[in-house]
Amino acid sequence: MTLDEKLAQLVGFWEKGDGEVVAPLQGEFAVEQGLDDAVRHGLGHLTRPYGTRPVDAGDRARWLWAQQRRLVRETRLGIPALVHEECLTGLSAWRAATFPTPLAWGAAFDPELVEEMGAAIGGSMRTLGIHQGLAPVLDVIRDPRWGRVDECISEDPYVVGSLGTAYVQGLQSTGVHATLKHFVGYSASQAGRNFAPVHAGPREIEDVLLLPFEMAVLDGGVRSVMHSYAEIDGVPVAASAELLTGVLRDRWRFDGTVVADYFGVAFLQLLHGVAADLGDAAGQALAAGVDIELPTGDAFLAPLAAAVRAGAVDEALVDRAVLRALQQKEDLGLLDETFDDEPPATIDLDTPEHRRIAARLAEESVVLLTNDGTLPLRAPASVAVIGPNADRYDALFGCYSFVNHVLAHHPEAEVGLEVRTVRESLAAELPSASVTFERGCAVDDQDESGIAAAVAAAEAAEVAVVVVGDHAGLFGRGTVGEGCDRDDLELPGVQRALVEAVLATGTPVVLVLLTGRPYAVDWALDRCAAAVQTFFPGEEGGPAVAGVLTGRVNPSGHLPVSLPRSAGAQPYSYLHPALGGNGDVTNLRSTPALPFGHGLSYTTFARALELDSEAGTDGAIRARVRVTNTGDRAGDDVVQVYGRDVVASVTRPVAQLLGYRRVSLEAGQSVVVDLTIPTTRLAFTGRSGTRIVEPGDVEVWVGPSCATKESQGTVTLVGGVHEVSIADERWTTTLVV
Repeated sequence: MTLDEKLAQLVGFWEKGDGEVVAPLQGEFAVEQGLDDAVRHGLGHLTRPYGTRPVDAGDRARWLWAQQRRLVRETRLGIPALVHEECLTGLSAWRAATFPTPLAWGAAFDPELVEEMGAAIGGSMRTLGIHQGLAPVLDVIRDPRWGRVDECISEDPYVVGSLGTAYVQGLQSTGVHATLKHFVGYSASQAGRNFAPVHAGPREIEDVLLLPFEMAVLDGGVRSVMHSYAEIDGVPVAASAELLTGVLRDRWRFDGTVVADYFGVAFLQLLHGVAADLGDAAGQALAAGVDIELPTGDAFLAPLAAAVRAGAVDEALVDRAVLRALQQKEDLGLLDETFDDEPPATIDLDTPEHRRIAARLAEESVVLLTNDGTLPLRAPASVAVIGPNADRYDALFGCYSFVNHVLAHHPEAEVGLEVRTVRESLAAELPSASVTFERGCAVDDQDESGIAAAVAAAEAAEVAVVVVGDHAGLFGRGTVGEGCDRDDLELPGVQRALVEAVLATGTPVVLVLLTGRPYAVDWALDRCAAAVQTFFPGEEGGPAVAGVLTGRVNPSGHLPVSLPRSAGAQPYSYLHPALGGNGDVTNLRSTPALPFGHGLSYTTFARALELDSEAGTDGAIRARVRVTNTGDRAGDDVVQVYGRDVVASVTRPVAQLLGYRRVSLEAGQSVVVDLTIPTTRLAFTGRSGTRIVEPGDVEVWVGPSCATKESQGTVTLVGGVHEVSIADERWTTTLVV
C-alpha cells in the first residue's frame, strides 16, 4: 500500500450541509473535498450516510451500495468503506424506532431487555449496510449539571457496566460492532461543563470511571472504543498512551479499533494546545493509540502525510493503525464483500417488534417517587393536563434521538414516527373523563402569561397532572443535551412558578417529571399528591406514563441516580465515603432528596437476606434473597443487594451495589434470588496502586434503595490480600431465580 492508500483507510468522509450542526465546532474543520476526491485512494469510513439529514432509507441504501461498488471496482485495492452511525436511542435515521434514553435503561434495571433492544437496533443497521454503531455511552454520572447526563446510564459504575455490556452483546450479536463512549473521564468534568478539565485522582479513575469500560471489554468483547474529549490532569485522552495503549490494550488486551471522537484529533491543536499543528496532532494521536480519525480526515490526511514524509512521524505508527483498521474490516466480512447484491428496496425501521421492546422498556423505566394514594387514578370525572411537556412529542426524546439531533435542523420534515404525547395517551386511557389541556408556560423562557389559564383549568378539575421538564438539544439549543449544561438544578424557565400556582389551587397535583437529568424538586415532593420521574422514554413513552398514572402499568422503575436536593451539593454520588455524607463538621446537608435505587409500586414487597458467613478474598459471596409480593396485585421488584467494607486500607463507600435482579411476582408469590457475587465487586485500588481485595468483615443488606437496610448480615472475607489479575477480573454477578 502507498502512504496515501494507508491514510485513506484511517479516515472517514462526511457528506453534510453547512446548517446541519450535529458535532462540536463542526464548521471549523471539515475537509473541503468532495466524494470523488475522498475515495481516490480508497476510504476507511463513510460517516453517517443515513443519520445526517432526513432521507428515505431505501433511496439512501441504493446510494450507499453504489458508492461501495465504486470503491470495490474503481480503486486499486478494492476495499469497501466501513459505515458507521449513531445508535444511542435506536438507529439515528429518519423513521427508525426511537427507544428510551440510556438514563431510562438505568431506571429499568433490566439488562436482558437492553440486550434485546440492542439486537433489534443492530438488525436494522445490518440490513441497511451499516457496520459500526457509536454507542453505548459508559460515562458514569458524577454531576447532574453536566448536559450529557441523559446519554448516561447511572451514577453507579456496576449498573453502567452491566447494562452497557448487555447493549454491546445485543448489538454485536447481529454483526454490527459497538463503540464504547467516551473513554474516559468525560463525565467528571469541572463544574459539570462540557469539555472542561477533569481533576479526578487515579483511584477515582481506576475504581469508578474505568470500571464500566473494563466490563464491556472483558465481559462484552466490544470491538471498538472512542476516546473522550477530556483532559485528565493536563493530558488530553486523545494523546494519552497510558490510557489508550497501557490500560486498554496492554492491561485489558483489547484488540479492536480506537476511533476519535468527532474532530478530537484536531482539538489537540485547537482546544488543548498540546500540538503545534494538525500534523503534530495526528502524530501524537497515532502514538497514543488512536487508529481512526472521525468524522473526516482533517489531521490524518494531508497534515499526517506531510509529517510522515518529513520524518516527523514514524510511518510504522501508520502501519499499526492500518492493520487494525483492515482487521476490523476483515472481521466484518468487508474485505470479501463485492456489493453485487441489491440493497433492500424498502425496510420497516419501526416494526411491531421494535414497538413492543420500546413500550416495555419505557414502562419499566417510569419511577414513582411519591404517592399519597391518589395514584393510580380511579375513574376521575375530570382531569386537567398541564405543562410544557404534556402535549409535545419531542419532549419524549433525548439529545441523540433523530428527532432532536437532526430533525431540529429540518423543520419542514415530518417526524416520521407514530408518537402519542402524554396528554393524548392519558385521554385515551380515560375515555369517560373530561380531559382538558393548558400548556401554562414554555420549557425555557420567562413568559408567565399562560399560568392563569392553567390555574383555572386546575380549579375546574378533580385532579391536575402537571408535566414539566426538559427539551433535549445541542450546544445551547436545549435545556439538556450535549453542550447544554446548567449552573443550577431548578426546573428550567418558569416551570416552578407554574407548579407552585397549580399547587396553590388545592386541587390534588400529580407531578410528572419528563427530563434528561434529575432536578432539585424536593420543594414539591411533599406537597404533590404524587410525583413520577421519567427520563426521555422514547416513542412509546406517552402511553407508558399514562399507563402508570391510570394503573394499567404497575410502576417498577428505580432511580439510577440520586435525586438532588440542591446544585450546591454537586458533585455527589451515593458511593461516597463517610465524610461525603452529612455530619457535625459542616452546616450543609449533602443528603439527596431521594436516594439511589428508590422507586415505589402499587403493591408492596418484603425481602429477607441469607448469607454464607465466610468467603475467600479470591472467591465469591453467596447471597440468597427471598422476596415476597405482600400486596394485592402483580408487580415487578428490583432486588438490590448492597455492601460496605467495614475497615479498609483506603476509605470506602458507605454503600455499594453488589448485585441486582428484576423479578415479576403475582400477588402473594415468593421467589428466592440466588446471587453469586465475585469478591472483585469489592476490589479497590490500594495504597500501592494495585487493585486488591482485603480480608475482613463486609456488611451486606437488601432494601428498596441504598439508604434502607431492610434485611442485613455480615460476611467475613478470609485469606490473604488478593491482588486482582486479568485472569479473574470478571465483574458480573451471577443470578439464579
